[in-house]
Amino acid sequence: MQQEAAVDGEGLEVWIDQDLCTGDGICAQYAPEVFELDIDGLAYVKSSQDELLQAPGATTPVPLTLLRDVADSAKECPGDCIHVRRVSDRVEVYGPDAE
Repeated sequence: MQQEAAVDGEGLEVWIDQDLCTGDGICAQYAPEVFELDIDGLAYVKSSQDELLQAPGATTPVPLTLLRDVADSAKECPGDCIHVRRVSDRVEVYGPDAE
């Protein structure tokens, strides 16, 4: 099992707002283990078992080894639709709502 990423020692999770997704696929290029484009042309997160999570607001843990790639995906996303937050308090640390 992959170790989850942490900021200040806390686990992180990521989700995509499909209403804002532009389908550019930048996220899937940066972190194909975490993101995938579906047949509808939108990006979704994947579970640690490589299952596409299509429910609105579905989250998946951020593996420690992929933290930089996931953070870069959130920063480079043209739709500003990738949200990375701490699991404990759901505060966004990367993405459009990060402080």
